[in-house]
Amino acid sequence: MKKKVTQIISIALCMVLLFGSTVTANAAKTSSNTSAYQAVFDAEYYQKKAEDLHERERDIKAARGEILDRNGKVLATNRTVCTISVIHSQIREAETVIDNLSELLEMNSSEVRKRVEKISSIERIKSNVDKKTGDKIRNLGMAGVKVDEDFKRFYPYDALASKVLGFTGADNQGIIGLEVKYDKYLKGVDGKILTTTDARGIELDGVAEDRKEPVAGNTLKISLDYNMQKYAMQMAEKVRQEKQAEKTAILLMNPQNGEIYAMVNVPEFNLNRPFELNTEEESDENMTDEQKQDALNQMWRNGCINDTYEPGSTFKIITASAGLEEGVVRLTDQFQCPGYKMVEDRRIRCHKVGGHGTENFVQGIQNSCNPVFIELGLRIGVDRFCDYFHKFGLMNLTGVDIPGEAGTIMHKKENIGQVELATISFGQSFQITPIQLAATVSALINGGKRVTPHFGTEILNEDGKVTKGFHYSEKKHIVSEKTSETMRILLESVVSEGSGKNAYVEGYRIGGKTATSQTLPRSANKYIPSFVGFAPADNPEILGMCVIYDPQGIYYGGTIAAPVIGNIFENILPYLGIEKQLEMQYTR
Repeated sequence: MKKKVTQIISIALCMVLLFGSTVTANAAKTSSNTSAYQAVFDAEYYQKKAEDLHERERDIKAARGEILDRNGKVLATNRTVCTISVIHSQIREAETVIDNLSELLEMNSSEVRKRVEKISSIERIKSNVDKKTGDKIRNLGMAGVKVDEDFKRFYPYDALASKVLGFTGADNQGIIGLEVKYDKYLKGVDGKILTTTDARGIELDGVAEDRKEPVAGNTLKISLDYNMQKYAMQMAEKVRQEKQAEKTAILLMNPQNGEIYAMVNVPEFNLNRPFELNTEEESDENMTDEQKQDALNQMWRNGCINDTYEPGSTFKIITASAGLEEGVVRLTDQFQCPGYKMVEDRRIRCHKVGGHGTENFVQGIQNSCNPVFIELGLRIGVDRFCDYFHKFGLMNLTGVDIPGEAGTIMHKKENIGQVELATISFGQSFQITPIQLAATVSALINGGKRVTPHFGTEILNEDGKVTKGFHYSEKKHIVSEKTSETMRILLESVVSEGSGKNAYVEGYRIGGKTATSQTLPRSANKYIPSFVGFAPADNPEILGMCVIYDPQGIYYGGTIAAPVIGNIFENILPYLGIEKQLEMQYTR
């Protein structure tokens, strides 16, 4: 019916609107033959022009695909909302429309009036209106008022994994996190509603709406585990509050394949209210728009990926691996630690003021002794140490599937002297991201395979069938299996006998390394304690990392960060089905 109506009016309407009604008689006579030709031979073109002139188009938003955790738990979904619009030419009782919409939408009546009285083909009054309110407006049957159902992104667990999942904007398009990384799979294809009107913009009776149905987005399944994320978040928040720290980050991943089980950055923010600042002491009332945006950008930052820091002694894992691989150190090598080491004209201190005395390399890593690792770095030399930075992958991005990954900040090779080499060897004077350290340590303990840390695993269609599986690059032979095995043994001894004792879990073989680095400027006396651990030590299935920024009071990594990972391991190792190895119990 609609097509028939269009065909009847198309030629006449086009002649008036496209050629004008004020042409002179002579002009009309001159163009009569041309017009006739166009009306007959270009009928299809002008019919399309006519349709455009008396068709009104409204979008039907596609449902965005859900995000599921590794066990199928829904982490991001949609709620039905409504978009309320008015068509000026169809409104019969303007005051009634203004009064009702102002009341039900809780809007200022002057703002509603301005939009109702605006002469346009269609004017949006408000979007993201809850369905209950939308139904009330629809049931009033007000002429000229349109209620279209739409979708709003909804996160069932509010702040859980907020800086991983990310959120969407008003148009349902991803803005940060996985929402933007996998937007092309999640967004779907919008549909349309086409209505036919007369020359005045009034919808024609008896002409049905044409609908192009939307196509829902696909579902994204990720490696993150809801239970592990929630528990890690609780532990991170607990230590942040107890130590009055600026922030805390916890990362849990599979060192064999790079799947990330949990990534916590507290304070997190409420995904359902992403434009509200998450700190009580920070009010946006007195902020400029620029200040507010800066504060939001900081709130949304994923510290595990977007921010760098001096790793401190956890980096000794890399130095030790390079030394073993290069063959410049043996486990029985003897070292002297008087509490410092002179490098050129610099006295570089050990964390133990009185020194560790005579110790072998095993004891040096258990004690986290700076002079031992300074000596090791000097033995390796600048050229080879830089080579290992590249070989281990430290100078490249990890490739994690969250936008905005920061790169390693390192001295240029030509600017590395003996003093710089000494400080690099125990994890100072350069910066890396937590995800980079976790990925590199994973390679050094898993047999020498550099894996890509990631969340995305599969794309599912509406029937739940896998339509795409994600595969990530691996680089083998970062170190030899022998070196990797030796590092596992050494790092297990750090937990059983050394500075990482507070990460010990009865019945399990745990390996790890503590760190306490100082931020710049050093005079500020601000510290970043951290711990990297893995289990089981002989065949790692999980790697855990805790970083605490600027804690108050005691700030040593072995004292406050190691227990966090120990507590997490104690609870999640049984959850992962990793059985105790009772014969390997240690005494503290």
